[in-house]
Amino acid sequence: MKRCLIADKSEIIRTVARHYLEQAQVEVLEADSADAALALIRDKGTDAVILDWRLPGKTTIEILSALRFGDKAKRPLVIYATTENDPADLSRAFAAGANSYLMKPFDQSSFMESMANAGVAA
Repeated sequence: MKRCLIADKSEIIRTVARHYLEQAQVEVLEADSADAALALIRDKGTDAVILDWRLPGKTTIEILSALRFGDKAKRPLVIYATTENDPADLSRAFAAGANSYLMKPFDQSSFMESMANAGVAA
């Protein structure tokens, strides 16, 4: 079973994403801040992280850099979740280590398509 961390400041986004992922047999962890997310990745390990573009505590680039320079064996796949369809912002996220992106808000179909494309859920 894959394990995915939903790192988002919005409890609603975390709840909805958790529901979709659990239906796809994915184990889910949640964090509402950058420090909590990094601690869970370090302590529990995750296969993937859905990373909010504005997570409290650190910038997205700082979080991605911490993951990129961490233990390669424990480095999760990062899905950058954003409300902005800004090519420059997406480019910065990919350059810092994001593997994929997800536009918010999302419905179940678009969310699961993004998760399948990223290899998180079938």
